[in-house]
Amino acid sequence: MALQTRLFYVLVLSLSFCVASYGKPQVPCYFIFGASYYDNGNNNGLVTTARSNFLPYGIDFPKGATGRFSNGRNTPDFLAKLLGFNSSIPPFAAVKDDKDMLIGGARYAMEAQHHQRTVSRIGEVLASGNSSAAKDHLSKCLYSVAMGDNDYMNNYFKPKFYSTSKKYTPEQYASVLIQEYELQLRDLRSQMPRVVK
Repeated sequence: MALQTRLFYVLVLSLSFCVASYGKPQVPCYFIFGASYYDNGNNNGLVTTARSNFLPYGIDFPKGATGRFSNGRNTPDFLAKLLGFNSSIPPFAAVKDDKDMLIGGARYAMEAQHHQRTVSRIGEVLASGNSSAAKDHLSKCLYSVAMGDNDYMNNYFKPKFYSTSKKYTPEQYASVLIQEYELQLRDLRSQMPRVVK
C-alpha cells in the first residue's frame, strides 16, 4: 500500500508541477511509459493489428495520423506543452539522435529495456569518464507512467477472446495486476541512476 500511496502523490505532484510551470522548459527530458493512449507511434513499424497510423486516427492532430490512438493530442502531448517543450516527445522507435534524448526524451509503451538503452546512451554522451554528469542529468528528468486500462478493456472485459475473467474474480485480478505493476515499476526504478553527491 505504501508504494501505491507514493505513486499517487508523485502523480499529483507531477500534474501540479506541470500546471504551475506553464510557459518555459522545466525539465531537460521527459520519459513516458504507458498504454496505447499514451503512445504516439512505437507500433508503426511492427507487424501487428494494434496500429493507429491511418485515418480516422489523428484527424484533429496537426500532423495527421502519427500512431496516436486518439483523434488528436494525447495526455503526454499536453503535459509536454505545459512543461515547455516545443514539440511532442517522440516514440522511442523514432529517436535517432542522441541530442533528442538529452533535451527531449522518449515514449516507450511499457518497455523498460528500451529505456535502459537510453540511460546507457545518455551516460556515454554525458559522462566522458565521469558518471556523475549523466546521473545528475537524468535525476532532473520527469517520468510519466500510465497502466491498467488495457488490462481491463482489452483483456479482462473480453471473455470471448481471453480467459482472464474466468480465472480471476475482479478482486483477484486487481491484486495480480498490482503485483505485476509493482515489479515493472521496481524494474524501471532500478534503472534510475542515483545522483552522486
